[in-house]
Amino acid sequence: MKKVLLVTASLVAIGAAAPAVAADLAARPYTKAPPVVATIYDWSGFYIGVNGGWGSSRNDWTNTSAFGFGVSEGSHDATGGTVGGQLGYRWQAGNWVFGVEGQGNWADFSGSNASLVFPGLTNHTKIDAFGLITGQVGYAWNNVLLYVKGGAAVTNSKYEGQVLGVTIDSVEKTRWGGSVGAGVEFAFAPGWSAGVEYNHLFLDTESHTFVSPFGVTRIGDIEQDVDLVTVRVNYKFGAGAPLVAKY
Repeated sequence: MKKVLLVTASLVAIGAAAPAVAADLAARPYTKAPPVVATIYDWSGFYIGVNGGWGSSRNDWTNTSAFGFGVSEGSHDATGGTVGGQLGYRWQAGNWVFGVEGQGNWADFSGSNASLVFPGLTNHTKIDAFGLITGQVGYAWNNVLLYVKGGAAVTNSKYEGQVLGVTIDSVEKTRWGGSVGAGVEFAFAPGWSAGVEYNHLFLDTESHTFVSPFGVTRIGDIEQDVDLVTVRVNYKFGAGAPLVAKY
């Protein structure tokens, strides 16, 4: 009889406690899970870098002095390697990246063709330096940046007339023109990025007066443009913390 009374009392106690436990559970506030936080590479800031690659210049020569009107002397490609550096600044707004950049390169683009006007004469072109001042607009997928660019271009070009490899007349000019290009860049470490870039330089047509030790020898128009493909490595100052996005 005592065992029955103890069991009954225990059941009564459990039944009385059950509503209190249910009330405690219902009173606990609901806590929302914290948002997922993703880090995004920040392209903003000053950067400096080096570049190297290949270039080719198309040169069309027209003689304007031999017959009183323009006569083609032929054309040739001046090709070779290039190495240089760049300095710029970028700022990022969402996925869009804007920037300005200055670039200066040493070059060794050279080529020649036999003159179609003067038998035995070889026309030779050499570009030994160029520079770019450009603006950029790009779109970033985290640490990958795709961009287009455009602005001003300048080259140091030398034109020579040669007979049996000996220069008999020449002219050296600093030529200004325009530049358009595009590139892709990949950030592989905090502050460090590498990429590939293509540029086309429009230098139009300029008249040149060739001189020798004996005076002026000929006058001609030379139309020139340049294609460049370079590999670039940049270091961005003040890499700091990446951008943070919450989802």
